[in-house]
Amino acid sequence: MKKYSEEIQRFGRSLLLPIGVMAPVGLLLGLSGAFTQSYMIEALPFLGNPTIQLIFTSIRQISDLIFGNIPIMFAMGVAYGMAKRDKGIAVFSSVMSYLILLISMKVWLGATGQLITEGNIAVGGQAVVLGIQTVNVNVLGGIIAGVVASWASDKFYNLQLPVAFAFFSGQKSVPLISMVICVAIGMILPFFWQYFIAFCSSLSGLLLHKILGPVLSGFVNRMMIPFGLHHVWNAMLRFTEAGGTYMINGQTYIGYLDAMNEILFNLGPDSEYWSLMPELTRFGAQNQMVRTMFIFPAIGLAMYHTSYAENKALAKSLIVTSVLTAALGNVTEPLEFTFLFIAPGLYVLYALLGTIGSLALYFMGTAVGYIRGTVFDFLIFGVMYKNSNWINIVIVGVISFVVYYFLFKWWIVKFDVKTPGREDEPSADNILIREKRYDEIAKIVVEGLGGPANIGTVDNCITRLRIDINDNKKIDKDLLKKSGCAGIFFPTTKHIHIVFGPLVEFIRNAVDDELRR
Repeated sequence: MKKYSEEIQRFGRSLLLPIGVMAPVGLLLGLSGAFTQSYMIEALPFLGNPTIQLIFTSIRQISDLIFGNIPIMFAMGVAYGMAKRDKGIAVFSSVMSYLILLISMKVWLGATGQLITEGNIAVGGQAVVLGIQTVNVNVLGGIIAGVVASWASDKFYNLQLPVAFAFFSGQKSVPLISMVICVAIGMILPFFWQYFIAFCSSLSGLLLHKILGPVLSGFVNRMMIPFGLHHVWNAMLRFTEAGGTYMINGQTYIGYLDAMNEILFNLGPDSEYWSLMPELTRFGAQNQMVRTMFIFPAIGLAMYHTSYAENKALAKSLIVTSVLTAALGNVTEPLEFTFLFIAPGLYVLYALLGTIGSLALYFMGTAVGYIRGTVFDFLIFGVMYKNSNWINIVIVGVISFVVYYFLFKWWIVKFDVKTPGREDEPSADNILIREKRYDEIAKIVVEGLGGPANIGTVDNCITRLRIDINDNKKIDKDLLKKSGCAGIFFPTTKHIHIVFGPLVEFIRNAVDDELRR
């Protein structure tokens, strides 16, 4: 069971690489989409200049290429994230495997007489992907190819064949084996696909409920944060029938993200389909914007006001950094981890109250996209887009600020919660992180984990080191805290998460260097 849990953890963080690419590209699409709208040109006539319009339309075309090939991005990202051995050959194999999967499903459709040759192929659950008419498995196809390639890479990277076939030994065997497996999957998957769609559709019946949907999706998202699995949940809503199936101009869109992209970037706020936006955005970034721009500052202020006088300076440094990290980078774990483990009841209440705000935004007809909740997303997809009703975020945000401030202030004092600045010992300063002394942090981490011999695989996601360990009894938590980390969490007995925030990748590189010495 523990093994499966660790694999799910690894899978969850493997989704971060393609999502991390989608976010900034989405911002570019949002900017170019807004500045090419007729109402924006009327308000700012200089935008009508042919050269300026050429620039923005070119940006859209280039960015569209990324969004038109999201499954390949996930194939490569999952392969890279999940492979433990040779990540390069895993990525190469994932692309080959994805192509083979597409054509294999087309062969199955043709052999069974189900290949649609007339009418709208989307209605029949088919699509043309990279020039191949096949079953529309969307992102899941890329994920399957990535999982197969990573498994084959770890299993067969050192395969030895008889001399006559020696040329195909080792790394060369990985793409070949991956492709053979994907041929088999491509012949089987279309048969089972109808049952998977039925399952997701049944789930969507609950998630698309006007009241239960926003509440359930938001609450589950927050409750998966400690385990690092919220990315899996988000991906399911974005790319499968669980997030709904939408018909726009005769084209079927599966999951809310593709439908949102079509309306935001192609049709625009004056389209008749803009009325769909509140249905789509209730799963997206607008809920996170309330959290990062209003709730987090409220929580941070409550923590600062309840900190001990002698610790306020150090507490302020940590709190301000965490709040800004959330507002500017959509990285919420550093602040959430300051109270998650020491006050789990408060965390559950924090997650539940947030769903009320999400519900309010939905019923107020809020239509602010995208997938991240930063202030930049708010400005681009809210303020700059007509009919987004972005003011609702401010209204709900201000109310949320007041509620969360007094709730946290009362709870912290009432139950003597040891938030930053209220520790029995003076608050530890995260000066090592602020001064980017990664080598020193790495030495502390390695020593705190029991030395190199106790450390297995070292990986990271957006905010945390994820490290396999041999014996958790050898871990010195007090020493690890001196590294400036925001939290320590054990999802399993032999796997540890150490939260550092958005600079974690540089710390991970330093840890790797330290282990090689």
